[in-house]
Amino acid sequence: MSAPISIVIPTLNAGQELPSTLQSLMEGLQQGLIRELIVSDAGSDDHTLEIADEAGARIVSGAPSRGGQLRRGCAEAKADWLLILHADTELQPGWTAAVAEHLNTGQPAAFRLRFRAKGVAPLWVAGWANLRSRLFGLPYGDQGLLVQRQTYLSAGGYPDQPLMEDVALVRALPRSVLLKANAVTNAERYIRQGWFRRGARNLWTLARYFLGADPAKLAKAYRG
Repeated sequence: MSAPISIVIPTLNAGQELPSTLQSLMEGLQQGLIRELIVSDAGSDDHTLEIADEAGARIVSGAPSRGGQLRRGCAEAKADWLLILHADTELQPGWTAAVAEHLNTGQPAAFRLRFRAKGVAPLWVAGWANLRSRLFGLPYGDQGLLVQRQTYLSAGGYPDQPLMEDVALVRALPRSVLLKANAVTNAERYIRQGWFRRGARNLWTLARYFLGADPAKLAKAYRG
């Protein structure tokens, strides 16, 4: 019987973060959960592709756009389940037990968010994200997404857009749940811009998206 999960990771010059993310997945290989690793790259010119190749990943290349990258990567997947992770998000030890238990439910799921930073602000922002996920079934891509491949396909997959591709997909899926396992992600933008300022900006971006703003314009403002 084949392992049940295809891992899909979008990358763009992720050479510094990717090794730690891949290392966190070793537990899944040891437990027989991971069938394949797919890296969907958008033109990296650092050592991202070398790292992915050494890890045995299948590499898919295309234009920059995280939605498009994820769509291409997921189209290559063969396992019954997809686990989509950002290149700077590490799964914490013990994640395989929560995932293995969840596979019997058939529901989409995400991980509890943590930031790679100390202090009250990171706990507050992560706590809000986790509360939002519980109340509204609306996790962000930083929390990872575990979804049956057929359910993903039935929902239409990721839209080819540069921002809010994660929100667009989870709104089309059945309601997701939070796993009893943590995903720790990079806090660089929050540290650089300020935790509460960045958090408020994220909420404003989400509100504008719900009101119909163009994802390309939102992406330009978000990354600026």
